[in-house]
Amino acid sequence: MPAPDKTTLNRWRQDIRFNALLREHTLTYTTTWGIFSPESIDAGTQLLLDYMEVPADADCLDIGCGYGPIGMTLAKLAPQGQTLMVDKDFMAVEYANKNCALNGINNAKAMLSNGLQHVPEGMKFDIIVSNLPAKASKEQHYLFLFDSLARLKPGGRFYVVTINGLREFMARTMKEVFGDYDKLKQGKVYTVAVSEKR
Repeated sequence: MPAPDKTTLNRWRQDIRFNALLREHTLTYTTTWGIFSPESIDAGTQLLLDYMEVPADADCLDIGCGYGPIGMTLAKLAPQGQTLMVDKDFMAVEYANKNCALNGINNAKAMLSNGLQHVPEGMKFDIIVSNLPAKASKEQHYLFLFDSLARLKPGGRFYVVTINGLREFMARTMKEVFGDYDKLKQGKVYTVAVSEKR
């Protein structure tokens, strides 16, 4: 591939904007290069959202929110609840908040946090969701699971989508941490699973 010219470079510096339909809600997303899946909603996110049950009054947490498609959809599905989105990338947080404002979503916000490390201690959730990065370490996966268990309300659910290569590891660790595991859908590339806090 030849080196891009100035016109191409300037175009790449502009925000990317697209619309997407998720769970019967069409939202507009503004993204940029360097954030995960900047030109379209990735298949793992779509699969995860298709298999989640979200009560209208649920308080939700989206771990690793990127520019916000999961958290914003949660906020739409749970208009009587509050949704918190967290990401360790400050650009993702900036774009997630920008996208909430762009779509008039007032019951969701994004903040900088490494997993749940910076989420205020008293906050509890009915639903915690993550499109877990395949490159996350085993230690980080365990932290996500144990911290999520601690922050879920009784009867709360932890939903996750992972690549199929992590399917058996997630089944084993979710059973270990929650004492509960249910595979909701296994596609060609991704698996969606849920654990409930008893």
